[in-house]
Amino acid sequence: MRFAFLSSLDLNLYLFRLDIMKALQKDGHQVIAIVPKGDYFEKIRNEGIETIEYNLNRGSLSPFSAISSIIELSKLLKSLNLDLLHTFTIKPNIYGTFAGKIAGVPKILNLVEGMGSFYVDNSFKSKIVRTLIESLYRVVFKFSDQTVFVNSDDPEYLIGKNIIDRERVKVIRSVGIDTEEYSPDSISEETKDRYREELKIGKDEPVITMIGRAILHKGTEDFYKSAELLKDKNYRFLFIGDIDEGNRFSMSREFMNSQSNVSWLGFRSDIKELIAVSDIIVLPSYREGVPRTLLEAGAMGKPIIATDVIGCRETVVDGSNGYLVPLNSPKDISDKIKFILENSDVYNQFSEYSRINTVKEFKLTDIVRKYIENYRRILYEPR
Repeated sequence: MRFAFLSSLDLNLYLFRLDIMKALQKDGHQVIAIVPKGDYFEKIRNEGIETIEYNLNRGSLSPFSAISSIIELSKLLKSLNLDLLHTFTIKPNIYGTFAGKIAGVPKILNLVEGMGSFYVDNSFKSKIVRTLIESLYRVVFKFSDQTVFVNSDDPEYLIGKNIIDRERVKVIRSVGIDTEEYSPDSISEETKDRYREELKIGKDEPVITMIGRAILHKGTEDFYKSAELLKDKNYRFLFIGDIDEGNRFSMSREFMNSQSNVSWLGFRSDIKELIAVSDIIVLPSYREGVPRTLLEAGAMGKPIIATDVIGCRETVVDGSNGYLVPLNSPKDISDKIKFILENSDVYNQFSEYSRINTVKEFKLTDIVRKYIENYRRILYEPR
């Protein structure tokens, strides 16, 4: 069988789909990655995956650009003689499905990994774009054979608006996490000591960490406000992630450096090590698919505090491995931080269950197996 994975970002395929593609290859299938060329294009190719570049203007809303992209993509797909096309993110879902139908691809699957920032912001522009996305999805989901969602809330929203039929929905929670790579004992005590020294963290200074883009809708401001409420405590707050220049919701550099007890580290690739030196992971986001950072934190046995919103609630069992707090509630966040850190029995319980729950629900090998089994059903079982 010939499979193609279509995405708007090579990073997306490399970080979140590579294990699935390699599993398909191991089973004897041919796998092709179709993606605009970026920093991870050659990395995918170096993993033995056939990689084809295509052009996609991610920011354009022009219908002429869309039609041109669909025609170009349909010609490419037709030449590949595929058995199944799997698309990821909004534009590849829409363009790829139309192009796939034109090219005569027998089976087309979409994946919706969260509904995106247009479903958080309520500006006039975002409302217009939401309406456009939903109108197009209503058509696309009739043409594709199935749409996979990573949480349970997003499909229910779309079903409720008659955008997708329930029988075309498949929920596979999260992209999974390698629970062997991310484990409490994966980082040595020597490494943790070195990191604490480099970050000038005191020996008995608890560390509370947030990981994400420094934008409003990730809850960055609420994290900083919760740190301000605890400035009299001997706590260190770390923010890992860069600002998003050009995004009107990005925080400023001045804001990110405004708190004396918050260390803004910017973009980092050593996330595992930084989670290892952290005591609590916080994510006050407005909406998620299923946040990978919380999967990483859970796998490493960290208590989690997150907002009770779509995506975040998939990873936190309230009162078992952490707490779910209302949106825009820095006081609740600070109270929960303080309570966990001042009650060692609670901390230990949350830490233990965080690891247990992540291994049980989000283990990467289990998620990959679910995708492979799902492909088999789509290809071989009559609809």
